[in-house]
Amino acid sequence: MGNIRSVYNKFRKLGVECIVTSAKEQIELADKLILPGVGHFAYGMLKLRDLGLIDILNTKVIQQKVPILGICLGTQLFAKHSEEGNCEGLGWIDAEVERFSVCDKIKYKVPHIGWNNVNVVNSNQVDEVIKKDAQFYFVHSYHLKCNDEADIWMTSNYDYEFVSAVHKNNIYGVQFHPEKSHDAGFELLKKFAEL
Repeated sequence: MGNIRSVYNKFRKLGVECIVTSAKEQIELADKLILPGVGHFAYGMLKLRDLGLIDILNTKVIQQKVPILGICLGTQLFAKHSEEGNCEGLGWIDAEVERFSVCDKIKYKVPHIGWNNVNVVNSNQVDEVIKKDAQFYFVHSYHLKCNDEADIWMTSNYDYEFVSAVHKNNIYGVQFHPEKSHDAGFELLKKFAEL
């Protein structure tokens, strides 16, 4: 849903062989996975169910420990539950997805659209390329609220601090759009591809 072609084009620019697919046979062969997405949480989960992808994703990610990168909605789908559609997610990250609840509705519009800094909370080998004061591009009305602080990879501030990236073992997820975040996003995607 949404940003698939932009993500594909970034990896092609990196010289990374990649395919866009919902075919279980091709997913079974993948050595890394990307779950991008823009849109409604409940619809995203419905699409995964209708395509019969939940079992193969659980096998690849949870059992085989294949690295996966979630982008925007893709990251939110890693959570246990979302307010958006009152829907269960994949449950890979102990988190809920909640709508922004800003106090200053004049200064902070929802959705949060635009460039924002990230603060690396729990570092890993993918973020070693992120320079201090690097900015990433965001477009979202919802964000994760992690129940386990160890899963918080990065935070950002938009009227209040929110989780802007998660990491747990082979699972990486970013709320922002690295494919639209110029050099900083390009470097992050490159490091993920090199895992």
